[in-house]
Amino acid sequence: MFHKVLVANRGAVAARVIRTLRAMGIRSVAVYSEADANMPYLAAADESFCIGAAEPRASYLNQDALLDVLKRSGADGLHPGYGFLAENAQFAQRVNDTGARFIGPSPRWIEAMGHKTRARQLMAENGLAMGPSSSLLDGDIAAAIQAAEKIGFPVLVKPAAGGGGIGMEAAHDAEQLAKAITRACSLAERSFGSAEVYLERLMLKPRHIEFQLLADQHGQIRHLFERDCSIQRRHQKVIEESPAPLLPRSVVDAAGDNIVNVLGRLGYDIIGTAETLYGGDDFQFLEMNTRLQVEHAVTEEITGIDLVAAQIRLAAGESLSAVLPADVSAHGHAIEARVYAEDPVRFFPSPGTLKTLRLPSGPGIRVETGFGEGSTVTPYYDPMIAKIIVHAPDRARAVDALIDALDATVIEGVKHNISFVRNVLDSDEFRSGHVHTGLGAEILARDAKARTRAAA
Repeated sequence: MFHKVLVANRGAVAARVIRTLRAMGIRSVAVYSEADANMPYLAAADESFCIGAAEPRASYLNQDALLDVLKRSGADGLHPGYGFLAENAQFAQRVNDTGARFIGPSPRWIEAMGHKTRARQLMAENGLAMGPSSSLLDGDIAAAIQAAEKIGFPVLVKPAAGGGGIGMEAAHDAEQLAKAITRACSLAERSFGSAEVYLERLMLKPRHIEFQLLADQHGQIRHLFERDCSIQRRHQKVIEESPAPLLPRSVVDAAGDNIVNVLGRLGYDIIGTAETLYGGDDFQFLEMNTRLQVEHAVTEEITGIDLVAAQIRLAAGESLSAVLPADVSAHGHAIEARVYAEDPVRFFPSPGTLKTLRLPSGPGIRVETGFGEGSTVTPYYDPMIAKIIVHAPDRARAVDALIDALDATVIEGVKHNISFVRNVLDSDEFRSGHVHTGLGAEILARDAKARTRAAA
């Protein structure tokens, strides 16, 4: 087992990992940029080091700075959290080359799954269903239009090296596609260092279902049920829940078992999430995220499994049978809402100082945050203030509990998205379980029309 772990991330995930390390009796090393020097979670770490200026490339994406702290601190493990370098195969290998251990999948798996088209090809060759897609495109508009006509409009433009919804553009005809390709390639180059994109058939109103996976280094792999992440804005998740509503248990379990069988044959290890789209009759593989997910708490609430602790133990070499009980079952229903510092209509970030931050508490309520009252939400990083998670005996009570928790949340000093999230949760569609990836946009448009009528 590890004796000291460097947490190479910030915010809520850093706070979460530090808390788990303390519970496991493992010393923690925190890192921070100059912009994060006063973040409250730093006090919980056993050691902390400044690694550079506010810009991510000067700090949290600075591999040399992180490896220097790894060496100076004497840490024998590095937990990447999510985002930043969590899915960087080169960085994972450099960590392992120091003699410490990257607490995540093997670099070869990060590399294999990090490039979306190659990952899709690998999964397709091993029997996972997926929708039609193109080969790599590099900004050639004529080639993109030809590929889209072969796939069939509408299509979705996606960066090959990216994630998190960044650079994704929908196109319903050739004219839209030409503009989308130009924008997507430019943003992909800036965000991921690669302008390569590809096209997928755009499914209309699908469900976004993902499966949580844990695996050891000895050939064992299991899934811990599914999460429904269909409620999104600008292709980024905002509400996640488990179990997925209105899906037959046998169909979901069969899909999860199929993914486990494929990845088990290939020798996948440690932790990951298989993302799929469900179009009404089958699951189509999208991508593998080779890291802990933002929404991992939803799975923890229904299973009672600490995924961060499991990830650490598996990276230390323990077997999956020692980490997980023989029978993992789901209990009740859990829903998570991401609270962002952002305009609740256009979803542009809203940086500023949190003059007031009162977060909910009570039975069945869990809050994950890296901020405190007086903390500053800077323009340099993801503007998520907190994750609010509720767990209840059934979905109806979980929805009501999350609405109550959001109503009890008080944030002053920045704009935030609570009104949007609350409207989605209280909609007839969400309450009935008829969710899909376009529902958030539909509710937003409906609310805009209502405001226009009220102002007339």
